[in-house]
Parts: sequence; structure tokens; C-alpha cells
Amino acid sequence: MSRQESRHPEDWLTKARQDLTRVRVLLDVDDPEGAGFHLQQAVEKALKSFLLSQGVMPRRIHDLGILLDEVGSFRPDLEQFRGLCDLATDLYMYMPQRYLFLAVQPPSKAEVEALLAQAQALLQKIEEVFAP
Repeated sequence: MSRQESRHPEDWLTKARQDLTRVRVLLDVDDPEGAGFHLQQAVEKALKSFLLSQGVMPRRIHDLGILLDEVGSFRPDLEQFRGLCDLATDLYMYMPQRYLFLAVQPPSKAEVEALLAQAQALLQKIEEVFAP
């Protein structure tokens, strides 16, 4: 079975929204680690959606800082989300389920909730590209 990534920015944006919904659900059941993972995924997909909307095929990377650098050439105002991108990348890269040998303190529910508010703001800015 062959898998091919969509090149339609709207598809990526839809998946980003779904991941934000997952963040809320996982926070409600007190799973901030899982919520942090999906938060990173939401931001990654939103940034890649924006790049696709500009005709740029995004790289297959999970480092949100690098993706934000690429987005910044079109939207320098999104630099305000640098902290979010750095912290969300850490949530993804150092998740115990990915690397069981790391002794990393999981994020608190409050930390993920704060990042969620920032991720929602970023997604809203990116959605402006698709508004009529």
C-alpha cells in the first residue's frame, strides 16, 4: 500500500485542527504527555499547511523552529511564536514513549494548557491565509 502526503494546504489545516481537539480531550483525561505530543503535531501541520499555501513543499522534519524559519520568509509577524515552537518541539522529541531511556520530566497540565492557547493563536493567524 503506497502512502502519499497531500499537497493540499487545507488537508493539513484540517488535521492541525483535529490535533488541537485531541489536545483538549487528553488534557480533560489528565494526560499532558499525550496532549503535548498532539500539540506539537498541530503546530507542525499548521506550519506545513502555510508553506503549501505559498507553493513550498515542506521538509519532512519535526523541528518547529526550522519550519518557522521557512514560514518567516513570508510572514515575519509569526516570529512571535518562536517560544511555542521551541517548547512544542521539545515535547515531541523528548516524549518518554519515543525514547524510553530518557529520564525527562513530563510537562504539567498547566504548561500544556498555556502552550495550547498559543497554538490556537498561531492556527488562527495561519487560517487567515484561507479566509475569503
